Amino acid sequence: MKNVALYQRVSTSSQTVDNQRIRLIEYAERNGFTYDIFEEVESTRKTRPVKQALLSDLRAGKYDAVVVYKLDRWARSSTELILDTKELIDKGIGFISISDNLDFGTASGKLHFQILSAFAEFERELIRERTIEGLRRSKLQGKTPGRPKGSKDLTKRKRSGYILREARKRQLVESDSGIHKSIEAYLN
Repeated sequence: MKNVALYQRVSTSSQTVDNQRIRLIEYAERNGFTYDIFEEVESTRKTRPVKQALLSDLRAGKYDAVVVYKLDRWARSSTELILDTKELIDKGIGFISISDNLDFGTASGKLHFQILSAFAEFERELIRERTIEGLRRSKLQGKTPGRPKGSKDLTKRKRSGYILREARKRQLVESDSGIHKSIEAYLN
């Protein structure tokens, strides 16, 4: 029996992971997998703490595979997808996307992965070429590239220790039950 991690993510806190959860649990139970649920609710942040915790668990051998609803729920770019899945595949950890009907542990899944890798490399090269041309054009126009000097982040950050401690306690209790959410989900 495989022990898998079900990873679900939404982009904003106003969205729900319910549809993803239903499909992921159905898939795991239909295939006789034991599973833990990892739920990421983030808005525009580039870091995803729940995903990072899951990657640590996968590297430690806690799960045989990770199952996602769609590829775009795991990664925000093809480069991120390729790097993450290549690491998992190299370690013998399965990666399954149920809506895309992809299992990177099978021969056809590995072929799809190679095709995705080729397109991601092509995309990176195009971005690199455009960036170099844009910097060249800016330099010819006399502009200095980069962030203007003296600009600062004016947004104040919340620093309430009590609220954060209580949120971490609730996160720990649910984590012991197999439900993994980002700390932000408990701060609302």
